[in-house]
Amino acid sequence: MEISKGIKIVDTSLWFDRERVLIINDLHLGYEEALHRKGVLVPRFQLEQIIGKMKIIFQKVKPAKIIINGDLKHEFGKVLRQEWKEVLEFLDFLLGNVTEVIIIKGNHDPIIQPIADKKGIMVVPEYKIGESLIVHGDELVETKAKRIVIGHEHPAITIREGSKWEKYKCFLKGTWQGKELIAVPSFNPLLEGTDVLKEQLLSPFLDDIKDFEVYVVGEKEALYFGKVRKLQ
Repeated sequence: MEISKGIKIVDTSLWFDRERVLIINDLHLGYEEALHRKGVLVPRFQLEQIIGKMKIIFQKVKPAKIIINGDLKHEFGKVLRQEWKEVLEFLDFLLGNVTEVIIIKGNHDPIIQPIADKKGIMVVPEYKIGESLIVHGDELVETKAKRIVIGHEHPAITIREGSKWEKYKCFLKGTWQGKELIAVPSFNPLLEGTDVLKEQLLSPFLDDIKDFEVYVVGEKEALYFGKVRKLQ
């Protein structure tokens, strides 16, 4: 589904058609090990599922470049053993399918540089694609770009039917200071996300989203759900 001119939703990634650039964010590799250290035992399957999702996406689009928009790893102040192993394995997988990978530093990535250096990958605070600025979204920026693409928030909505309910990842599209703003959901299958209809939002770009449009990620395609204020 096209969310903006020349920009399409592909699963939980954002595809810039003309430039052949794919944006993914908030993978939080190593999340399972962080849970284990807190006594929460979950099977370690996220990397396998993430790579499986990427393979399906590669069947739909053929990117020349992939931008990881922040929070590639999970732990803030150190690199856990699982993070080191999985991040390197994931980067190897990407580099086997595209000519270039760029990492935008997120708030979980203060020490991502040593891992990126192992693979010769550039780490930057932001990245420009035509008239679009890609930033993680945890801090506001000043820009003349006409469009801003962020991650960080992990947007989702909860859909209820009778006593049953299920949370779905979603994209948000609206305006911020006169610029088009697109918020991309987390690529990690373990992280359901923040229910934007009722939970407090983290990103300072999303202080007022009542007029933002919601695009829910379904099993086969994205579905347009209308504006937030009509869903609340």
